[in-house]
Amino acid sequence: MAIETERKFLLHYLPSSLLVNSTLIRQGYITNKKDRVVRIRLSGDSAFLTVKGATHNASRKEYEYPIPKQDAKEMLQLFCKKPLIKKTRYQIEFKGFEWIIDLFSGDNQGLVVAEIELDSIDQAFEKPDWIGEEVTHDPRYFNSNLIETPYSAWQSKDH
Repeated sequence: MAIETERKFLLHYLPSSLLVNSTLIRQGYITNKKDRVVRIRLSGDSAFLTVKGATHNASRKEYEYPIPKQDAKEMLQLFCKKPLIKKTRYQIEFKGFEWIIDLFSGDNQGLVVAEIELDSIDQAFEKPDWIGEEVTHDPRYFNSNLIETPYSAWQSKDH
C-alpha cells in the first residue's frame, strides 16, 4: 500500500521556458465517490488502473497498476463517466522536488494547476515564484470532481 500526500496550487504565471517535456493524459473514472475512486489513465504510451481512498489532510491510500494500453482505451470508452479528463502534463525539478504542471483541455480548457508530492503534509519545501494560491483542500480542483463540474461550467472564473 502506498500513501499519496499531494498539495495543489494555482499559478501566478506559466513558466513557459521550463515546459519542455510533455505527456498527454486522458483519464476517466469508473467509480467516483467521496471515499474512493477507481481511475483509468492513458499517459503517453502507458496505461494504469488506480484505486484511491478518501483524502485526509491531503493524504490518501493509493494503489496503481500498469495495464495494457488497449484495455485502458476500451475501459475509458465503455466504463468511464464522461467527459474524460484531458490534460498535458509537464514535470519540473525545483530545489530537490518534482513539480507537476497540468494544462487541462476539453471541458476543462483554461485550468492550469501545479502539484507537488511530499512525504508528509508538513514537509518543508520552497515554492517557485510562479506558484500561487494553494487549492489542496478545494474539491472543485480534484480531477475526479472535474468530470461532474468541469471548469467551463464554473459560475465564477476567479481561479
